Amino acid sequence: MSAPYTPAAPPTFPPASTAPSQPPPTEAVARAPPHSYYGAPPPAQHPFPNAFSSTGPTQPQAPPPVSPQSFPQAPPVSQPPFSTAQVPPGPTQSYGGPLPPTQPSFSRPLLPTSQPSTFPAGPPPTSTPSQLPGVMQPQPPVSQPSPYHSGPPPTSTGFPPQVGAPPRPPFAGMQGPPMASQGPPMASQGPPLASQGPPMAQANHVPPTQPGMPPGPINASLSGPPPQLGMLGYPPQQNGEHQCCYCWCFFTQIQVIEDDKANKGSEPFTTGVRGQAPPLVTTKFQVKDQGNASPRYIRCTAYNIPCNSDMAKQSQVPLAAVIKPLAPLPPDETPPYLVDHGESGPIRCNRCKAYMCPYMQFIEGGRRFQCGFCSCVTEVPPHYFQHLDHTGKRVDCYDRPELSMGSYEFTATVDYCKNNKIPQPPAFIFLIDVSYNAVKNGMVGIICQELKTLLDYLPRENPDVESNIRVGFVTYNKVLHFYNVKASLAQPQMMVVSDVADMFVPLLDGFLVNVSESRVVIESLLDQIPEMFADTRETESVFGPVIQAGLEALKAADCAGKLFVCHSSLPIAEAPGKLKNREDKKLVGTDKEKSLFQPQVSFYNTLAKECVAQGCCVDLFLFPNQYVDVATLGVVPTSTGGSIYKYTYFQASSDQERFLNDLRRDVQKQVGFDALMRVRTSTGIRATDFFGSFYMSNTTDVELAGLDCDKTVTVEFRHDDKLSEETGALMQCAVLYTSCSGQRRLRIHNMAVNCCSQLADLYRNCETDTIINFFAKYAYRSVLGSPIKNVRDSLVNQCAQILACYRKNCASPSSAGQLILPECMKLLPVYLNCVLKSDVLQPGADVSLDDRAYLRQLVSTLDVSESHVFFYPRLLPLQKLDVMSMSLPVAVRNSEERLSRGGVYLLENGLNIFLWVGVNAQQELLQNIFGTPAFGQIDPNMTSLPALDNPFSKRLREIIESFRAQRSRYMKLMVVKQEDKLELIFKHFLVEDKSNNGGASYVDFLCHMHKEIRQLLS
Repeated sequence: MSAPYTPAAPPTFPPASTAPSQPPPTEAVARAPPHSYYGAPPPAQHPFPNAFSSTGPTQPQAPPPVSPQSFPQAPPVSQPPFSTAQVPPGPTQSYGGPLPPTQPSFSRPLLPTSQPSTFPAGPPPTSTPSQLPGVMQPQPPVSQPSPYHSGPPPTSTGFPPQVGAPPRPPFAGMQGPPMASQGPPMASQGPPLASQGPPMAQANHVPPTQPGMPPGPINASLSGPPPQLGMLGYPPQQNGEHQCCYCWCFFTQIQVIEDDKANKGSEPFTTGVRGQAPPLVTTKFQVKDQGNASPRYIRCTAYNIPCNSDMAKQSQVPLAAVIKPLAPLPPDETPPYLVDHGESGPIRCNRCKAYMCPYMQFIEGGRRFQCGFCSCVTEVPPHYFQHLDHTGKRVDCYDRPELSMGSYEFTATVDYCKNNKIPQPPAFIFLIDVSYNAVKNGMVGIICQELKTLLDYLPRENPDVESNIRVGFVTYNKVLHFYNVKASLAQPQMMVVSDVADMFVPLLDGFLVNVSESRVVIESLLDQIPEMFADTRETESVFGPVIQAGLEALKAADCAGKLFVCHSSLPIAEAPGKLKNREDKKLVGTDKEKSLFQPQVSFYNTLAKECVAQGCCVDLFLFPNQYVDVATLGVVPTSTGGSIYKYTYFQASSDQERFLNDLRRDVQKQVGFDALMRVRTSTGIRATDFFGSFYMSNTTDVELAGLDCDKTVTVEFRHDDKLSEETGALMQCAVLYTSCSGQRRLRIHNMAVNCCSQLADLYRNCETDTIINFFAKYAYRSVLGSPIKNVRDSLVNQCAQILACYRKNCASPSSAGQLILPECMKLLPVYLNCVLKSDVLQPGADVSLDDRAYLRQLVSTLDVSESHVFFYPRLLPLQKLDVMSMSLPVAVRNSEERLSRGGVYLLENGLNIFLWVGVNAQQELLQNIFGTPAFGQIDPNMTSLPALDNPFSKRLREIIESFRAQRSRYMKLMVVKQEDKLELIFKHFLVEDKSNNGGASYVDFLCHMHKEIRQLLS
């Protein structure tokens, strides 16, 4: 959907170092509609000329009327178009606690404010007093213990017992104090672990605390030396660093998220400041596009990148961007505007072909422009000419999205179309397995019933107009059945193709039809299919010819489209693409394990290439009861921009809701066809590697037969020259695609980041969630060619190098016994441990090869918010849910110790929602949720909660629905009773604990990382 454009008064991007020469106007944008203005007060409304059409008069037009505040203190002409978030040297702190008072108070990029960006926002509020011993500041509630715990009073030191893990030796098999090689037992910090509060015993027994207060009182009358800075509250930072002796890291995951919500969730995030790190993915915030793409479209691993390759190599911080070109936006944000330049098409740089964007500098009175990417100078076409104002900006700058915004679309001319022909509207083809298993488990009947109503909801750009998409139907087992559903027929006609070795489409007219015209015939067909195959005894099926059939049908209709394939078993029937069962658990853990992730035949790679060339995207719904070789069947979906959905041991009673919701969303979501994506960068860096579901026939173009609103493409960048701190680095992602109405379009996303010559500046502007997203994708792809042990070791080694480089070059001198982490990377170890323990890299005995192949392919396209919750699930204590408030209870750490026997907890990981019920849960709580006060009467097989007429039940069901709405897949609800057999599955997602498959606990891994860092430093 593209929105009509309303011009707004220009924000100027002041040089970041200048002080405001006048106070901001009292009339701020806060009262304006959420998306009408780009950070400036509304001008006198003048209608937008000609909806961006450039086909009007070719003479230059007079400048539009401008309100008095339009161009205050504009930058000089040579100024880069975006102000830079200048970070003064010295300490910063991106997400954590307050700074010690000895530090300068202004130490990070300006946070977004509600003021117009026309004026510098002034220094941010100074940090609150740091937590010195005995002076505890109230903090947002940490993962607080449940009020249902009964336990001993606080230990004699006056501290509550530590909310960590039970005391374990740092390394397996080691007892007693740390070994000599690890330095003295934290000697520089007073008695062993004393200055950090209590021992880590009895972690589950903590007295209840006041909301909003840190856990437990701090007594000023402690015996022994006063605790060190960095060991109380949550630690102050030195140089923006996070000092920790292992137990102090435990607060951070929940604390970092809560701090970010408090600091960055209340104001809109304006994108006009170059190099400004956005709020975390766990924070709810509004974005105002002022010249850089929204973080919903692009998130970077670092927003201040090294000026040269030596520095990048030294730090080992990956330079990458996770790009989600068609990301959906919340209702209070405006979709990208559609710009139509008529028959001449978009304005581009002559040399590098970058599209017109805010980084282009107009010169010679507006007659030429200099490209921000390659510095080439290009003539401005006469119809696009406009005069410049006294600052060197075009006077129509803020009337044109491509000159003032980070994201926008162009209508593409016929030159951008395949074979220089305007594309036909796309088609959807449903291919349904009707072999014995698929009929017996109810899948065939369910999908036929659902399609009768679902076909009314095919994607469209205008909700008031019916969809242009045509549909077709095929059923198959060992042979294929095509259906003629032409509107003029009284009954549908079936045509059988039994020669699967040479697939063709037996009919052209009547196979792909318009839904509204052929509705009666389609409904008759969907009623008949389950009856026709009800008594089938055919157990074998084919798979390759099924995709070939859909591909041939799209070729015959000369259009792009999507195949929805519902398939249930390993294709062992004699046909192209036939597979054999190669499941061999004995290979797991050996050097040959990588072969299990590779396709067993090359047939599907060739077929995928043909599909991409036609714009044929494949979505695969699997219903297996045994091994089906997902690694091979998934080749075509993952190469064409498609998705794989898997419902193992499908049962209609418990899995129907999940399958139907996935199918509905998959059919209805916004999708572009026949897409081509290219990422251009400014001189000095280039895109070198790509991760996701796509095909590449050369080193620069990402080809996607289909690109939907959930898919991401992750791009890694490398230096090929030096960068300059003044100009920063630029990237432009351009996606050419066919919309669901058949219109060819270009979607453009622009991003500018800072460049730095000091390592401290790099470490101050990283985003850990995006780094972990990149590491996971890199590791999951590496298992195709390397033994898994090597992949795991290289991940640990790279992270140790990142942290060792920081310790060596940026941290204050301190004892080797301390683990010092950069402020914005203090969660890197906990998240990395989650990736290392995941089923792909460290499977338990009960994890099938198909599940691992499925997860490997799934993670390759996840965005940052989904990878965050996938690797570190969200765990909410429902006994603390306030039904009168719209806010959620503060999450707790993913550890069994955080579970109270008297509580009920909700855990979501993006694929499932678990409701864990403690054996001593309050009767009132159980009555409100399940309608029964007795723990023994709760049905562990329920997949939806009863709709009870009480505020708690309503609020809990609302929360579950809102979580499901945020994810790209429908999360099935599973009720887990404490000490029940399902609890093993639930505990698998308590990622801070040691896992059954040998994965380290968080505290053990932290010790291991510390040892690795110290080895690198020595």
